[in-house]
Amino acid sequence: MVAFARSPVTAVLGPTNTGKTHLAVERMCGHSSGMMGFPLRLLAREVYDRVIAIKGPAQVALITGEEKIVPPHARYFLCTAESMPITGDYAFVALDEAQLGADPERGHIFTDRLLRARGREETMILGSASIARTVKALVKDVEIIGRPRFSTLSYAGAKKLSRLPKRSAIVAFSAEEVYAVAEMLRRFRGGAAVVMGALSPRTRNAQVQMFLNGEVDYLVATDAIGMGLNLDVAHVAFASLRKFDGRRTRRLTVSEMAQIAGRAGRHHKDGTFGSLGGEDSDAAFTPEEIDAIEAHRFPPVDHLFWRDGTPRTDRLDHLIADLEERPDRPELRAAPQAVDLSVLKRLADDPLVIDRARGQRQVERLWAACSLPDFQKLGTEHHGRAVARIWRFLSEGNGHIPRDWFAQAIARLDSVQGDIDTLAGRIAAARTWSYIAHRADWLADPAEMAERTRALEEKLSDALHAALTQRFVDRRTTVLLRDLGQNASTLPVTVEPDGSVCVDGESIGRLDGFRFSVDPATRHQDRKMLLAAAERRLGKVLRVKADELVAAADADFALLDEAGQMPSIAWGQATVATLLAGPTLLTPEIRLDRALLELAPDLQKQVAARLATWLDAQKQKHLLPLVKMAESAADPAVPAVVRAVFAQLADGGGVMARVDLDAALGHLDKDQRHLLRRAGIDIGVLDIYHPGLLKPGAARWRSALLAARIGKPCLPLPLPGLTLLPTGDKFAQMGARIAGFRGFGDQMLRIDMAERMARAAHEAIAKGEAFTAVSPQIVSLGLLEPGFLQLMRAAGFRPVEAPTPAPAEEAVEGAEPAEKPAVSAANWVFKGRQKPRPERAQHPRPRAGRPDNDQKPRGDKPAHGRRSGKDGAPASSRPNPTGGSPAPANNAFAGLAELLGRNG
Repeated sequence: MVAFARSPVTAVLGPTNTGKTHLAVERMCGHSSGMMGFPLRLLAREVYDRVIAIKGPAQVALITGEEKIVPPHARYFLCTAESMPITGDYAFVALDEAQLGADPERGHIFTDRLLRARGREETMILGSASIARTVKALVKDVEIIGRPRFSTLSYAGAKKLSRLPKRSAIVAFSAEEVYAVAEMLRRFRGGAAVVMGALSPRTRNAQVQMFLNGEVDYLVATDAIGMGLNLDVAHVAFASLRKFDGRRTRRLTVSEMAQIAGRAGRHHKDGTFGSLGGEDSDAAFTPEEIDAIEAHRFPPVDHLFWRDGTPRTDRLDHLIADLEERPDRPELRAAPQAVDLSVLKRLADDPLVIDRARGQRQVERLWAACSLPDFQKLGTEHHGRAVARIWRFLSEGNGHIPRDWFAQAIARLDSVQGDIDTLAGRIAAARTWSYIAHRADWLADPAEMAERTRALEEKLSDALHAALTQRFVDRRTTVLLRDLGQNASTLPVTVEPDGSVCVDGESIGRLDGFRFSVDPATRHQDRKMLLAAAERRLGKVLRVKADELVAAADADFALLDEAGQMPSIAWGQATVATLLAGPTLLTPEIRLDRALLELAPDLQKQVAARLATWLDAQKQKHLLPLVKMAESAADPAVPAVVRAVFAQLADGGGVMARVDLDAALGHLDKDQRHLLRRAGIDIGVLDIYHPGLLKPGAARWRSALLAARIGKPCLPLPLPGLTLLPTGDKFAQMGARIAGFRGFGDQMLRIDMAERMARAAHEAIAKGEAFTAVSPQIVSLGLLEPGFLQLMRAAGFRPVEAPTPAPAEEAVEGAEPAEKPAVSAANWVFKGRQKPRPERAQHPRPRAGRPDNDQKPRGDKPAHGRRSGKDGAPASSRPNPTGGSPAPANNAFAGLAELLGRNG
């Protein structure tokens, strides 16, 4: 039978945004004590914070299944409906969202509180107007007060996600759908806050605060927001109108639609609602539903679910019987079997439970254990096994759960690694242990364990908030979209010392010199937006940097000649120009980097002029001999034949093989050759060069200018200071030849050292001394014997064959030995380099009377009387020391362009 408590009760009923909860809080604070029951832990926490601001923390208590904050002298209690202490004495009692008595899963809890929770001086029932008739039938002498909505709620139609107005809440009915919508909002609108019933208050508050602070303009939530949470929402969009209610997937009732849609608008601010997608989607409203929601006309609730709130606990069978009792009032219906009753009936068949559940105390402890909420939604079977284990601890020994077992269970959850679902699952499990820790008679040290579970839940909540924010919020996109279309000066743009570009504190990329690069972590679909933002906002910054470049000192610029890259000019760490082919080797084209083309034309001209000035200074510093050669080649005061030599040298980079200039040198007289020497040019037996152009700096610039002229990347150069190096690969050989090295066997020798060795050989021969691969000069240089022999032959030297000794005669007794003829110790003779022979026909005619295989090949022996010209200069390229065709000349520039072109 149902027993009804009789006391004056006021029912304040009406749609959302009528100020019902605000009124109840004010009424409670006007009494000496009070208690309010709420449908959600989140809502109880929200009101708890409001009452603390009025009464102070010492007078306000929060009681939920997983959280209990009860100061010793608390007078005002904010609770979830399940945790309301019915037996207490309070001047004021209120129950919020009383229409939830019609909910099949939790309705019996709200119905019991509606019937039994009473205040000593005042009782208020808050809820929808749809339960007015049922409340009036169940509660005698109730005064029903209707309250109109403060603002207008109107239908705004169906909208695409990309066209939702700001300050919108999108409602979905599964975690997967919430995540999908939030992910799309992140892409199109910079992100959204996420609110679900499974979130802890700490996570939920952190997410909502982002929305309230304007960090995001959208909120994606489950129907948890329909339960009185105060949010500044202007529009509510339904992603779906169907949900799974625990038994089946069904369409929302009109009352449920209105409860959620009513979150739009706040106080006197009007609100709108609509659907997400087209008019023919699953989220589309019918005209009848729209009219009912706008007019706040809903079908009346004709019954509430009920279960005996005070069952007998003297025996287990009495407890089950009372919980299954059916009500005798037409306004009440028996509640469907809840999880706690299902677990109780399952345990009632266990012989151990039957044996131990004797007496009222043990039955009450068993029922309390079965009332443990299934926070993890594991189902009756799995949840029942967990409850059975806890019951065994409670029914044996001192009736406490072992400390070590409880601590280990908490420790297993103490990890912030994992995705959103993993963290949410850990929080749900932590809520279970938090619920247990707040049962004072279940643990030996409940206060300590309650603190540990609280700390664990906060830690996991913070991690979940961070994970939600990282996945669903892109503040950078939000900032840029918020001011899209406004004047660029409305947002502060800063460039950090490391080059990071920030708009309103959010990094959008890096500025290296004048080149902007998007943050590499940016997703592909966001790159265009960030590039557009940079183009709109960096104009002033780039102008300032251009002025800084024009005023920069020469030391701030550098040549970029890395192997494999085109020669360029750097300002600081940024490339500002590339060197390309110009009219001459010394006048390359300075092409500005593409990033500088965004500057105004006058600024581009100033930058180009500054770079040209710097380039001229570098030529004066590193390539002065080459500059003077070019000037002499154009000086009318210099004889024409000498100008021709200067012109060839200037075009060849100031270093050329002797064989390439022999024809021109042949037309010079002694005085004209002296002009070359006065210009600092060495006329060697192998090469003609200016020693100053062999320095590392000059070599770098000559290599860069050559690469610019032929439009190929720079070649690798030898390390500064080296005079001898291994031959290396093809590109290393070409780079060494440009730097002034000549190949001899498997080694390459700098040309000035090669000329020095040739002079040392002349000096040794003049003194009649031997000059070999083991001579001190050669050994100290490190040149190997094959390279030494090739060097000597290339310089025009030929080995001297040692005379064959005469056969020894028999010694005559008493006769004196014959005197040996004198032989010179020199082992080389200078013959000069022979001219290249014209190639023969493919099949030359053999001499008469001598077969082809008897034909003697022409080797290294020079033709009779053919000697070098003046200064011992050879008339042709050097011969191959092994015989055969001559080795290629060391023309570093003339033939190298063609070689580079063939080999890339």
